[in-house]
Amino acid sequence: MTIDKNAQLFERARQVIPGGVNSPVRAFNAVGGTPPFIARAQGAYLWDANGKQYVDYIGSWGPMILGHGQADVVQAVQAALLDGFSFGAPTEREVALSEAILRLIPSMEMVRLVSSGTEAGMSAIRLARGYTGRNKLIKFNGCYHGHADALLVKAGSGLATFGASSSAGVPAEVVQDTVVLEYNDIAQLEEAFAKYEGQIACVMMEPIAGNMNFVRATPEFTLRIRQLCDAHGALMIYDEVMTGFRVALGGAQSIYAQQLPGFQPDITVMGKVIGGGMPMAAFGARREIMEKLSPLGPVYQAGTLSGNPIATACGLKTLELISQPGFHERLHAQTGKLMAGIKAEADAAGIPFCVDHQGGLFGFFLLPELPSNYDAVMKSDKPLFNKFFHGMLARGHYFAPALYEAGFVSSAHTDADITSTIEAAREVFKTL
Repeated sequence: MTIDKNAQLFERARQVIPGGVNSPVRAFNAVGGTPPFIARAQGAYLWDANGKQYVDYIGSWGPMILGHGQADVVQAVQAALLDGFSFGAPTEREVALSEAILRLIPSMEMVRLVSSGTEAGMSAIRLARGYTGRNKLIKFNGCYHGHADALLVKAGSGLATFGASSSAGVPAEVVQDTVVLEYNDIAQLEEAFAKYEGQIACVMMEPIAGNMNFVRATPEFTLRIRQLCDAHGALMIYDEVMTGFRVALGGAQSIYAQQLPGFQPDITVMGKVIGGGMPMAAFGARREIMEKLSPLGPVYQAGTLSGNPIATACGLKTLELISQPGFHERLHAQTGKLMAGIKAEADAAGIPFCVDHQGGLFGFFLLPELPSNYDAVMKSDKPLFNKFFHGMLARGHYFAPALYEAGFVSSAHTDADITSTIEAAREVFKTL
């Protein structure tokens, strides 16, 4: 009798970890079944506890842009390990990583390194509030900026209304200054600024929302946010935790700047790729904003492991390698092959299917046309997605276990990997 080690591990995990996982989406609640417990990874592949191999389209939810275990990155990390794991003191390497980030993101003149996207996001909001002296925050339904209390908010029932907490343990008074609007809805945005004149500290957005799968902000929507923030003295926060260095070397803001000359956000939040798979994130802005941070200014923020010497080594080498000429163009083309191929198979099977991608980030929907906001995303056929997901997983192709999560391609994915995934999709679509 074959023993399913994944099932055994999941049962063990549920006895000691809530839900058996340390981040909810890993539990497979959205799709059902037992999650594979990963034993190792290399290049574009994962192997689970049973020894089954998968082509990996999660990439640790974005950081593994070079694939797993890239030799130069491993060597840099090993060398750093010999110098020490953590010092709680400044290092040259954190200065070098900060300099590298600032060279690539012109909107930022100073940056603060932290350990997670949640930490970076909540710190950016605190900084915006401290800089403006205002309290209200605008965010958009379907955008995820981490699990800080003020951000765990679901949309209200009317235009520009306050949201309600979407998590137990978050008091109503904590989210009373969070305004939740629909993504890509200019009318709601204008109404909110009119209603809360002089009260809005910041507007926080994902330029490409990756937590309702893959939904782009329209250039018109992006421009209107920029205009309204300028007119009303609010700050525009760009959450590039997912898109930063993955969709383009200069992040999503460099893509929008091509369509909107001169465009820049006020504060940028980054993570994932800048750590190369290690716990690392950052937030940055122009100098006058960042100088409000302690120890220079009154906005307090601190972290024992911020700028960790192992994580900075990993991030530095990753940024060096993805800065090579043509890297993102090749990555974009490879991701495009995957999306075009899967869509062609869905079309041939008569299944409504639409796709989008940028750099190494992609999304697909079981819908006839691309959605522009959260409500439209939720019209996707969830039972059909779950069948597709499990069909692909059984054939060794690991996509995100939820219809509202984007996917990731790395430079380690070969033409053969892409072809095998498309062939597997053909087989699965025949069964749907």
